[in-house]
Amino acid sequence: MKVFKFGGASVNSATAVRNMAEIVRQYTKEPLVVVVSAMGKTTNMLEQLVPGVRPPEEHNSLIKEVTDYHLQIIRELFAEADHIVYKDFDQLIDQLREQVAQPPTHYSYDYDQTVCYGELISTTIISHYLNSIGLINKWVDIRSVVRTDNNYREGIVDFETTKRASSAFDTADSMLFVTQGFIAGTADGHTTTLGREGSDYSAAILSYCLDAESMTIWKDVPGFLNADPKYFADTVKIEQIPYNEALELAYYGASVIHPKTIKPIQNKNISLYIKSFLSPNAKGSVIGPFATIKPLTPLYIFKNNQTLLSVLPKDFSFIAEDNLRVIFATLAELNIRVNLMQNSALSFSLCIDDNKLLLNQLIERLSCQFHLRYNRGLQLITIRYYTQQIIDTIVAQRPILLQQRSRTTTQLLVQP
Repeated sequence: MKVFKFGGASVNSATAVRNMAEIVRQYTKEPLVVVVSAMGKTTNMLEQLVPGVRPPEEHNSLIKEVTDYHLQIIRELFAEADHIVYKDFDQLIDQLREQVAQPPTHYSYDYDQTVCYGELISTTIISHYLNSIGLINKWVDIRSVVRTDNNYREGIVDFETTKRASSAFDTADSMLFVTQGFIAGTADGHTTTLGREGSDYSAAILSYCLDAESMTIWKDVPGFLNADPKYFADTVKIEQIPYNEALELAYYGASVIHPKTIKPIQNKNISLYIKSFLSPNAKGSVIGPFATIKPLTPLYIFKNNQTLLSVLPKDFSFIAEDNLRVIFATLAELNIRVNLMQNSALSFSLCIDDNKLLLNQLIERLSCQFHLRYNRGLQLITIRYYTQQIIDTIVAQRPILLQQRSRTTTQLLVQP
């Protein structure tokens, strides 16, 4: 069995869905699980619908935007005006309306119950379309398969329970399955998510549980590049990447792979291919049990919209273990991931994604015990296999607010 993952860019229009279908058609002679993200930028739109994020009077226009976007794709894919896809789509939109009409409870819980509709809608449309062109498939609600705890927005997977539930992908029922990435479910029937851009991780979980022959991520790039083409005109495609190297790059924020993706496939020695849905027959890149990365070249990772928060004691004490315990407990409670941190005797500085709602909650809770200073709208640059000349060129005399170096990697927080 193979596992494919298609991201939002690969299904962001009717043309893209048709292209995805033709890729799938090439692999129908063997069992295949297709994991699909929300279409285009749907998750971004749904994030604005999370109760408490925007005033309720703005919800109708936002839901209309989501509805119109998907209806345009449906109308281009299905000639029949009475196709069952319309009924299924309407039901999902009605459920979305009910969800966003709920009063705010806890942001992370509300987030997961809302944004899941992106994947539910995309896979419903795609499953119906594949059936309509003769690629008969079984649609699987992944929330009944991938089981997590109640850690909303960063669900921790129960692999034993998930492996048992993976019988939903029984090849006696079908040779082709369509399911959702990013989302999962709890034992008491609530939706969780696996972290932003977590569809890669979903595919890795299924690859592990199904003992997949291989996993492939289909992207709009020719493979794993040493830098984002948005920042570099001349990028280098990495042909092969050892598991541990990929783990490091994902941890630092490489956009090609989700941070949790590698470990499940490494544990079962499953190769992960990164290929272009624009040139599906091209070689791409592969992550696997290699000794070295080829070719060896500097690797660049850029994370925008970062906030630098500095925490200082209000009295004459130092930032010691008891202070750090309070800070990390608050970060964990709010589910805030730290991208970079640095400690001194009198302050603790951390770099986090710039989520205004969560930042405000963090400041409110920590300000009771600490003085706080923060800078927003920053850029975090990670360079692996750096030289000083490379750092000087990339930074280009911009002020460095925070910097860390190891023998192979440097991270720099700068003004954009």
